[in-house]
Amino acid sequence: QVQLVESGGGLVQPGGSLRLSCTATRSIFNIYVMSWYRQGPGKQREMVATTVSGGSTNYADSVNGRFTISRDNAKNTLYLQMNSLKPEDTAVYYCYVPQWSLWGQGTQVTVSS
Repeated sequence: QVQLVESGGGLVQPGGSLRLSCTATRSIFNIYVMSWYRQGPGKQREMVATTVSGGSTNYADSVNGRFTISRDNAKNTLYLQMNSLKPEDTAVYYCYVPQWSLWGQGTQVTVSS
């Protein structure tokens, strides 16, 4: 049974950077769409970034220009590079593969001084 294993979350000061990883236990070579979502305290889960096979990407307005989504098919891994982090970026971050109807377990990101 395929799983998505996330890592890279933690506590960071405002203005800092983190890179999240989401590694699948099965090849992602034929996966068309992969996404990152987040759910902040008392908020609904929201889409942060999406990548489509072939290189197309889409970002939430709140992170556009600060976050970068990428994938490495050879490593079966999806990444989210997060720069210039703000306190409002504090959330649990999840990777999502619609083709598998599968979510990762989530990784906590806390931005605080």
